[in-house]
Amino acid sequence: MRKVIISTMMTLDAVIENPQNWSFDYANEEFMQYASEQLLAADALIMGRETYQGFSEAWSSRAGSNAFADRMNALPKYVASRTLSEPLSWNASLLEGDAASEIARLKTQGGGILLQYGCGEFTQTLLEHDLIDELRLLVYPVVAGGGQRLFEKLNMTKFTLLSATPLSTGVVVLHYQPVAKG
Repeated sequence: MRKVIISTMMTLDAVIENPQNWSFDYANEEFMQYASEQLLAADALIMGRETYQGFSEAWSSRAGSNAFADRMNALPKYVASRTLSEPLSWNASLLEGDAASEIARLKTQGGGILLQYGCGEFTQTLLEHDLIDELRLLVYPVVAGGGQRLFEKLNMTKFTLLSATPLSTGVVVLHYQPVAKG
């Protein structure tokens, strides 16, 4: 069975919005090694509409620039959206119907990791349906002071810490497993 892994960057005050404004100063070789290993382990990406639109614009223009961009562009992508319609660009397919049911179906197929970057309404839906196997938080030593916060509308959800790894730049990588509600 495939695993669903969510990976998101956040500030000390749990802001996830606009990481391009606060994350780039911390992207050293050690961080890129972690990010590359995570992306290489995935066999598909899952994302909501906002992430899809932002990522497709940013990454498609970097084709051929490095191995990370090429891997990002080459992976199949599954997009949850109530407003987009097929055909989608950037090697992407629209999840038809109920997104949670479609992710549950994808999990039963052969393959490895379904990786999601970012965290929003789609992630909350996946958590509510016990479809997330691991949550990876990259906590940056920055206070944003405002912006969209991680899980603003989530009900009580418990997690088990799998690992905590500090990077030399002060970023801490936390891997959690949701405690099943069932």
